[in-house]
Amino acid sequence: MIAYPAMLDVPRELVLAVSRLLAAERRARGTRRRSRALTCFKQALFVLVWFRKRDDLTVLGAGFGISRSTAYRYRDEALVVLAERAPELTEALQRVQAEGWSHVILDGKVVDTDRCAAKTISRVGEDIDLWYSGKRHDFGGNIQAVMRPDGFPVWVSPVEPGSTHDLTAARTHALGALYAAAARGLPTLADPAYEGAGHGVFTPFKRPADGRRLAVDNRSYNMLLRALRGIGERGFALLTQRWRILQHVTADPSKITDIAKAALVLTHIEHGHLSC
Repeated sequence: MIAYPAMLDVPRELVLAVSRLLAAERRARGTRRRSRALTCFKQALFVLVWFRKRDDLTVLGAGFGISRSTAYRYRDEALVVLAERAPELTEALQRVQAEGWSHVILDGKVVDTDRCAAKTISRVGEDIDLWYSGKRHDFGGNIQAVMRPDGFPVWVSPVEPGSTHDLTAARTHALGALYAAAARGLPTLADPAYEGAGHGVFTPFKRPADGRRLAVDNRSYNMLLRALRGIGERGFALLTQRWRILQHVTADPSKITDIAKAALVLTHIEHGHLSC
């Protein structure tokens, strides 16, 4: 195996912030000083390399002088520490409203995974792959996110299997808090997948089944909604393009919950939305 020098394009302040969280976790656990293979700073750097470059953990761990099992343990420890800092949806919505934003944007994404053997029964009684997404025509996990009007992500949901429809996932994790926010004057914009979501969630009008054109008022409404909602696409771009591990997860799909929440926290720290 050949080692080589490389650069990590994240600010030093982010590495220091993550290392402080890890140091606090070690103190809470009563970990003795100098009893770990990596310092908190090196562990933070190790985890950020994994998030940013999506390297194989065994090879990445060897580069840091740690074993395969230690690499996985350090990764999982950091995921939990970061994910615990992710805001709850009610808290995130209250902050958005307090900052004076006019609305939020709800969107869903299927995070690509390896093939999973788990099965389930479809609505029509057929045996299907639980983690297979008909939307993506591939295996993955469905996560929901809420963005500010400028597209900055403020909340991500726990993962649901890829076969779960966006509206079903939203009903499970998001709609209750979004209804309460709408009652306080903070509506939600969403795409056609959320049609029928309910009070305060605005979706486009669909074209009539008989082929007639929508009325001009409805077309204007759709154009305005599409323009405002389209900015929300920036939210998942910030998460998945910056933290490339979310482009394809080879771990147990259930880990996508902690990975997505940890990526959100890293984004918040990097953009000054969260202090550590």
